[in-house]
Amino acid sequence: MDVEESDLPGVGKKFTIDIGDGESLVIVVHNTGKREVFLDDDPDEDNRKLFSVDDRLARVVGSVLEGAYFQPVASEEAETSLGDGNLIEWVTVDDDSGFVGRTAEEAGFVEEGGAAIVAISREGETFTGEPPVEEIQAGDTLVVVGTREDCREFIENFEG
Repeated sequence: MDVEESDLPGVGKKFTIDIGDGESLVIVVHNTGKREVFLDDDPDEDNRKLFSVDDRLARVVGSVLEGAYFQPVASEEAETSLGDGNLIEWVTVDDDSGFVGRTAEEAGFVEEGGAAIVAISREGETFTGEPPVEEIQAGDTLVVVGTREDCREFIENFEG
């Protein structure tokens, strides 16, 4: 999937995403934070505006789309890139995990470098901190940030 970025002087940036079958989504991010989304299904015609949202709503919609609110069961591994070489991974704590009842620090997940637990999600509540001081419980979802390699290493060590 290709994303083309271009400057719109005095307006902001334009991102064109090829979605297949000769169609593209065009997203214009204004300097004001407003976002406009267009469907470009015919390069010889004007783009068809689908919707526009303000900065706050765009961030909520974006986080829903990236899976921050719900991680569907998928047949393929999904990743969410932060755009700086780092990823966000969601790791579910099993009932028999040896890390249940321990904080991230007690479990040995606080080190220089490598992936880091940035939040613990539990029954609609999110615990944050550097690192989160909440004890890990069965059924928790650990929100982990790091490079692809660091996240893989974290998951391998976590799953043991």
